[in-house]
Amino acid sequence: MKAQAPTAHGQGLSSQARNLHWLLTNLVDEVPGIRSVAVVSSDGLLLLSSDPGRADAPPARPGDSDGPKGSSADLATIVSGLGSLTTGAAKLMDGGAVKQTMVAMEEGSLFVMAISDGSLLGVHAAPDCEMSVIAYHMALFVGRAGHVLTPELRTELRKSMENVQ
Repeated sequence: MKAQAPTAHGQGLSSQARNLHWLLTNLVDEVPGIRSVAVVSSDGLLLLSSDPGRADAPPARPGDSDGPKGSSADLATIVSGLGSLTTGAAKLMDGGAVKQTMVAMEEGSLFVMAISDGSLLGVHAAPDCEMSVIAYHMALFVGRAGHVLTPELRTELRKSMENVQ
C-alpha cells in the first residue's frame, strides 16, 4: 500500500505538509502489517491518510452521498470515537492523559496514539502484525509529527483532504 499525497507529487503543499506526507508514507511502506493509517484532528476531521480520496467503497448508506467515502474516512471516524471514549474513561478513573489504545480483533488490530493537542494517529493492522513494532513506529511518527502539527498546518491538511474527496 502506498500513501498518496493529496495533490500531485505534493505540489502546492508547504514543506511541513510534504514532510508529514513523507513520514506517513514511510510508516506505511516500512512497517509490515499496516492496512491503513489516519491522522485525525481533535474535532474528528481527517487530516492525513494512507488512502485519501478512495472512491471505490460505497457510501455509508444507500443514497447517502455525504457519508464516508472509503476506508480512510471510516478509520478517522473510529479513531475519533475511540479517542473520545478512552479520554472519558481516563477522566472517570483519574488516569491522566491517554497515550495509546490498542484493540485486538480476530481479523486485525487497531492502534490509536495521541499526537498533540487532541490530534490522533490511528493504524489499522493485519491480525498477524507485530504489535510492538507497530507501536514503536507509531511513537516515532508521533515524536516527529507532534511539534509541527500547528493550527495552520492542520488547516492546510484539512483543506487538502477536502480537495481529494
